[in-house]
Amino acid sequence: MRPRGERALGCCGLCTCPAAAGDEIMHQDIVPLCAADIQEQLKKRFAYLSGGRGQDGSPVITFPDYPAFSEIPDKEFQNVMTYLTSIPSLQDAGIGFILVIDRRQDRWTSVKASVLRIAASFPANLQLVLVLRPTGFFQRTLSDIAFKFNRDDFKMKVPVMMLSSVPELHGYIDKSQLTEDLGGTLDYCHSRWLCHRTAIESFALMVKQTAQMLQTFGTELAETELPNDVQSTSLVLSVHTEKKAKAKEDLQLALKEGNGILESLREPLAESTSHSVNQDQLDNQATVQRLLAQLNETEAAFDEFWAKHQQKLEQCLQLRHFEQGFREVKTTLDSMSQKIAAFTDVGNSLAHVQHLLKDLTSFEEKSSVAVDRARALSLEGQQLIENKHYAVDSIHPKCEELQHLCDHFATEITRRRGLLSKSLELHSLLEMSMKWCDEGIFLLASQPVDKCQSQDGAEAALQEIEKFLETGAENKIQELNKIYKEYECILNQDLLEHVQKVFQKQESTEEMFHRRQASLKKLAAKQTRPVQPVAPRPEALTKSPSPSPGSWRSSESSSSEGSALRRGPYRRAKSEMSESRQGRTSSTGDEEESLAILRRHVMNELLDTERAYVEELLCVLEGYAAEMDNPLMAHLISTGLQNKKSILFGNMEEIYHFHNRIFLRDLESCIDCPELVGRCFLERMEEFQIYEKYCQNKPRSESLWRQCSDCPFFQECQKKLDHKLSLDSYLLKPVQRITKYQLLLKEMLKYSKNCEGAEDLQEALSSILGILKAVNDSMHLIAITGYDGNLSDLGKLLMQGSFSVWTDHKKGHTKVKELARFKPMQRHLFLHEKAVLFCKKREENGEGYEKAPSYSYKQSLNMTAVGITENVKGDAKKFEIWYNAREEVYIIQAPTPEIKAAWVNEIRKVLTSQLQACREASQHRALEQSHSLPLPAPSSTSPTKGGNSRNVKKLEDRKTDPLSLEGYVSSSSLPKPPEKGKGWSKTSHSLEAPEEDGGWSSAEELINSSDAEEDGGLGPGKLVPGKYTVVMDDEKEGPDTLAMRTGDMVEVVEEGAEGLWYVRDLTSSKEGWVPASSLSTLLGKSSSAQCLSSSDSSPGSAVLSTSSSCSEGCPTPFSELQG
Repeated sequence: MRPRGERALGCCGLCTCPAAAGDEIMHQDIVPLCAADIQEQLKKRFAYLSGGRGQDGSPVITFPDYPAFSEIPDKEFQNVMTYLTSIPSLQDAGIGFILVIDRRQDRWTSVKASVLRIAASFPANLQLVLVLRPTGFFQRTLSDIAFKFNRDDFKMKVPVMMLSSVPELHGYIDKSQLTEDLGGTLDYCHSRWLCHRTAIESFALMVKQTAQMLQTFGTELAETELPNDVQSTSLVLSVHTEKKAKAKEDLQLALKEGNGILESLREPLAESTSHSVNQDQLDNQATVQRLLAQLNETEAAFDEFWAKHQQKLEQCLQLRHFEQGFREVKTTLDSMSQKIAAFTDVGNSLAHVQHLLKDLTSFEEKSSVAVDRARALSLEGQQLIENKHYAVDSIHPKCEELQHLCDHFATEITRRRGLLSKSLELHSLLEMSMKWCDEGIFLLASQPVDKCQSQDGAEAALQEIEKFLETGAENKIQELNKIYKEYECILNQDLLEHVQKVFQKQESTEEMFHRRQASLKKLAAKQTRPVQPVAPRPEALTKSPSPSPGSWRSSESSSSEGSALRRGPYRRAKSEMSESRQGRTSSTGDEEESLAILRRHVMNELLDTERAYVEELLCVLEGYAAEMDNPLMAHLISTGLQNKKSILFGNMEEIYHFHNRIFLRDLESCIDCPELVGRCFLERMEEFQIYEKYCQNKPRSESLWRQCSDCPFFQECQKKLDHKLSLDSYLLKPVQRITKYQLLLKEMLKYSKNCEGAEDLQEALSSILGILKAVNDSMHLIAITGYDGNLSDLGKLLMQGSFSVWTDHKKGHTKVKELARFKPMQRHLFLHEKAVLFCKKREENGEGYEKAPSYSYKQSLNMTAVGITENVKGDAKKFEIWYNAREEVYIIQAPTPEIKAAWVNEIRKVLTSQLQACREASQHRALEQSHSLPLPAPSSTSPTKGGNSRNVKKLEDRKTDPLSLEGYVSSSSLPKPPEKGKGWSKTSHSLEAPEEDGGWSSAEELINSSDAEEDGGLGPGKLVPGKYTVVMDDEKEGPDTLAMRTGDMVEVVEEGAEGLWYVRDLTSSKEGWVPASSLSTLLGKSSSAQCLSSSDSSPGSAVLSTSSSCSEGCPTPFSELQG
C-alpha cells in the first residue's frame, strides 16, 4: 500500500519519478481528505481497513456489526468510504475491493438497507461483496426468502454472496487475512491503526513543508546580490548563516520525527518475532522510509548548495577587505609619494644636508609601516588568487599596482638619498675648501713680519707656506668644470653660486699665498738686511680661523702684509658687500610677497572656520533647540529637561545672530586687505561681551546635560542630523571659538609687523585677551559662596588669584589683638574697583565644570581705606595690604615676582584713580572759593632759595591760579615719559605721577611706606625723582635736551643711561633729557616737592602727599565724591 500523504508530498517536487508524480496529482483530486480531518468519524469503526487481502490481492474492507449503521449521516459515510479506498496503492485499488459485511446479529431489513446503501455510495471498484446474514432461525429464513424474491434489487456489478456462517467466509478469504471477530488470525487494533495513519500523514506534511522552506531559502540565497563593502558583506554572511542554522534545525526535527514513527511501526515485530505483519503495515514502513530518504537527499543537496554559497560569500568578504585595504594603502602611498616628490631641497650647508638626510631616514622609517602593509596586502591578494578566488580578474591588477607603488616609492627614496649623498659629498668638499682657506688666511695672518725680514725667517716662512700648500691637493677644489659635471644633478642656482663663491675664495687665498711667496723669496734672496718696517703685533691678529665664507675677509684685511696686499681683498669685500646689499633689496620684495601670502592664508583660515562655526551654531539651534518646541518630539523629552532650553543653550541664539548677520560680513569685507582685519574686532568688541554671559551659564548647561544626556530626544535629534558627536561637543563650540580668535590674530600680527593695520591688530589681540581674562575671571567670580552683598556693587573685577597670606594686626580697637600668624593662610583674592575680597578655595569632586573649585567668602577690605607697601624685606614675592592706617596688615606672597608686580600695579591704579577723584573734588572746591573769596597769600617759606623776584612772582602767579596749582595738574595735560621709563621701580615714579605713567607707589611715601620708616628717609645730596624748583638758567644744547629758566617748577622723572635724567617742565609741559651734573647745579639745594609741608602747598596737594589711602587725609569722604 502507498499512503495518501506521500502522493500529496510528491506534488511539491521532491518525488524523483515524474510519471508517479503525475499519477498522484491526478489522484489528489479524488482523495482530498486525511485521517486528522475525519478522525472522529473513523473512531466510530463502522468500517475499517484491516490490511487483509483476498486471494488475488484485493484489499478487504470490513463492515462489522454496527447497530446504528442506518443512523450514520451520508456525509460521514461518504468521507470514511472515500478515505478508506484511498489508502491502498493504485495497483491494489485497481484490482477491486472485497467487502465483508457482518450482519449476524442484525435483522434482514437492516441487512437489505446496509447492502443497498453500500452499493449505492461505494466510491471505488468492487470485486466481491460477502454478507454474513443474521443467525436467528426466523431472520435466516426470512433472508433466504427475501433474497430470492428481491434478487433484482441487489443487482450490482459484482456478485453479492449471502453467507450463513463464518466457515463459509473462510472459503472466500483465508483466515490469516481476517480479523479475530471473523474467525481469523490477523492482528488488528483500530486505535493503533488510526494513530499510525495520523502520524504518517503529519510527517509527510512536515517533509513537504521542509522541502518547500529549503527551496525558498535556496532561491533567496541564489538571488542575493553580493554587497560592495565590508560591513554589508559581513551582515549578509551573518544573516544567511543564521537562517541556514534555523533551516538545519527544522530539518533535524523532521528527521527525528520520521525515525520515531518508523520505530513505532516496527515495535510489534520487535516485541515478538512470531508476529505477522500485514501488507498495510509493510506499506506504512516503506512510506516512512521513503520520506526519510527524501529528507536526507534534500539535506545533502542543500548542504552542497550552502557550501558553495558560503564559500562565495566568504570570498566576497575577503575581496571587500582586500579592496578596502587597497584603497587605504594606495591613499597612504600616494601621499607619501607626493611628499617625497615635494622633498626637492638639497641643502645649503653641510649641517643642513645632514639634517635633511636625518629627516629622510626618519621619513623612511615612518613610511616603512605603510610599505610593509602594502607588500603584505599584495601577498594576501596572491594567496586569494592561488585559492581560486572568483574575482581573480579584479585582484590581480591591484596586486600589481601595489607592487608597482612600493617599488616606485623605494626607488624615489633611493634616488633622493643618492642626491642628498651627492650634496653631502659636495658640501663636505666645499667645507674642507673653506676650512683650508680659513686656515691659510690664519697662517698668513699669524706669520710675524719682523721675523720674516731675515733670510732665515723668510726661508722658514716659505717652508711653512709650501708645507701648507701641499695639503691643498686633498682639501681644495681642483677643477670647477669637473665639479659642475660631477654634481650637475644637484646644482641649483643657490648652490651654484655658493660653489662659485667658495672657488673664488679659494683662488683669492691662493693668490695671497703666491704674493706672500714672491715677497718671501725676494727677502730670502737678499744678502743685506733690509730696513725693518713697523708691523702690527701678532697678539692683535686673529687667533682662530673664520668659520664661514663671509668672515674670512675680515681676517684677510687684518693681515700684516703691506697696504698693497690688503687693498685687493678689501676692495673685493667691499664690492661683495655692495652686491649683498643689492641682493637684500631685491629679496625684500620677495619677503613682502611671502608675508602677503601668509596673511591671505591666515585670513582664509579665519573665514573658513568662521563660516563653519556659523553653520554649526545654526545646526544646533535648528536641530536641537527648535525641536524642543516641536509637539511631535514632546514625548521624547524627559521631565528633567522640560522648560530648560534657556539653561541648556544659554544665549547661543544671540551669538549666532551676531556672527551670521554682522561679524562674518565684516570679515568678508577684509578678504582683500587681511592686515586690516583688526579693525573688525575693535569695532565689535562690545558685542563680544555676549561670550561672558554664555560662559557663565556653561556650568549649569553642562550639569543639565549630564543629568539628561541619555534622553531619547537627544539621540533622535543626533540621528536626524547625522552627527557623529553628541550635543555637548557642539555646546562647547562658542568657548573654543572665542579662544581661537587670539591665536589667529597672533598669526596675522606676526606677518603684518610693518603693515598699515599692525597697531589695530595689536590692540585687537589685547582686547580679545582682555575678554578671555574677563570670561575666566567671571567663571571664578560666580563660584564665590557666602557673600551676603551684591558682587556687582563692588565694581569691575580687575584681578583674581591664589596667594599665601599672613596677618599682622598691630593696631585697632579689637578687644583681643591677633598675633602674627607664622603659618600662612591660603587665600584666593578678588580685586574689584571698590573692594578686595579674601576667599578660601575649596576643590569640588565631580566632572567637568562641577570639578571646578568654589570659593568660601572670608572677608573684604574697602579700597577707600586700603594702602599698600610694595616691598617686604626678605622676599621679592611679598607685598603688604594694610587697612585703616595699619590697624590691619596683610602680608601677601605671590607665586612669582611677576604676579606680585602685576597686582601691585593694578592696586596702584585703583588708588591713583581715588587720589585723582580727591584732586578733582579739591579743585572743584578751590574754583568755588576763587569766585567767592581771595586765596590766602603764599607762605613766606619759599621752596626756592636764592631766587630773584621774577622767579617768586612766577611762582606766586602759579599758586594764585587755581587752574595751575601744583597738586591739581591733571594727567591728561602731562606728556608721557619714554617707554623705558614705564614700570614700577622706585626711581621711575614720583608722588604726583599721573595714572598713565604707571601710578605712584605708596612704598615711596615717607609716611605710608614701611620701607621708608625702616630706612630713615633719603640721604642728603642724593638726586631722586620728584618735583624741584630751578635755581639757575640753562640754555638748550641739543634737539633732545630741555632748556630751563630760574623759578621753573620741574619734575625729575627718572634716571637714564650715560648720566642723563628725564625731566618734565611743569610750567611749559615740555620734556627732555638733562645731564646729571647740570641738573644738580640747576636745582641746587632745592627740596623735592615730596617734602613740602601743608603750608607750602595747596590743601589738596598736602592731603595727597601724606597718604596713599584716601580715607586718612582726604577732606571729602570718598562716598560723598561718588555721590
